[in-house]
Amino acid sequence: MIIKNKTIVADDWTVLRLQEQETAENVTVAEGKVIVPLKVWQAQREALQQRKEIGVWLSSDERPEDLKDDIKRFAVIAVNFPKFSDGRGYSIAYNLRARLGYTGELRAIGDILRDQMFYLQRVGFDAFAPRPDRSIEDALKGFSDFSEVYQTSIDQKLPLFRRTQRKGNPAGAA
Repeated sequence: MIIKNKTIVADDWTVLRLQEQETAENVTVAEGKVIVPLKVWQAQREALQQRKEIGVWLSSDERPEDLKDDIKRFAVIAVNFPKFSDGRGYSIAYNLRARLGYTGELRAIGDILRDQMFYLQRVGFDAFAPRPDRSIEDALKGFSDFSEVYQTSIDQKLPLFRRTQRKGNPAGAA
């Protein structure tokens, strides 16, 4: 199960993670909807680009610009958070949406927690695979932790002061 568009849904994608003995060049990518590591996509691009249902995931130390020529072909791009305190995935998501114009499903995977949901969606994530040892129902509640945002991001293009009409001081008021 994952959270997609703030709803718990069945996950019909498989995330491929390389085992110790596997390399990007020799790993076999199963049939069906598979999200492969960026290195696998780069190593097996010729064969994988023939498949319609293929996604790619980036590690927090990889650059989204490496996908710029292929970005439109992916129905899903995932960003892996190796630990909850690694915030580089936020920048990757923002860059995928704002600079590279990615409009498909953007999924957060790895060590993501309820406390991050609100902020992850602000930078463009619309799908989330919370840690399996945590409650997905509880993670869903993270989207409503705050009722208003001050600064701009992917989800809100205007800062609060531009969205709020203020009454001016009457003439002569101290």
